[in-house]
Amino acid sequence: MLSINWRKWFDRMQPQTLQVAAMLLYLNGFFALISVIDKTDYLGHLRGRFAFGLVIGLVVVALHALSGIFMANDLKLGYKFAVVAAFSPFVLRFWAFSDLERISSFKFSFYDKLTGGSTLSLIFEVALCALILHPQSRNHQKIWYH
Repeated sequence: MLSINWRKWFDRMQPQTLQVAAMLLYLNGFFALISVIDKTDYLGHLRGRFAFGLVIGLVVVALHALSGIFMANDLKLGYKFAVVAAFSPFVLRFWAFSDLERISSFKFSFYDKLTGGSTLSLIFEVALCALILHPQSRNHQKIWYH
C-alpha cells in the first residue's frame, strides 16, 4: 500500500534538480489547465476538436500535479509520471498542429509543431525534461524512491 501525504508537495531534502523539476511540474500543470479551459493553445484545440480532448487535457494536468506530489513523497511512480508529463507537450502539440494543418490550408514547420512558436514555453519545457533526465535526478530516484 502506498503511503502518500497529500499535504507534502515539496521535499527540500531532494537534489536541486528534482526540487526545481517539482516546481516546474506544478507551474506547467497550471498553464496546461489554463490551456484546456481557454481553448487557445494546443490542449484547447484538442479539447474543441475531439470528444476525448477534454479527458486528454485533464490527464495532462493531473500528470503534472501528481508527479510533483508523488516525487515529494519519494515514489518511483511520481518520477515515471514526471517523465511522461515533461514530454507530453511536445507530443500533443505536434499532434494538434498536424491536425490543424490537415483541416486548414495552413502549413506549419517542424519547429512550430514541436514548440508552438513560443520560445519562452519551450525554454521551460526543455528545462523540465533536462532536470528530470539529469543523472543526479535519475540516481536519486533509483536509490531513495520506493
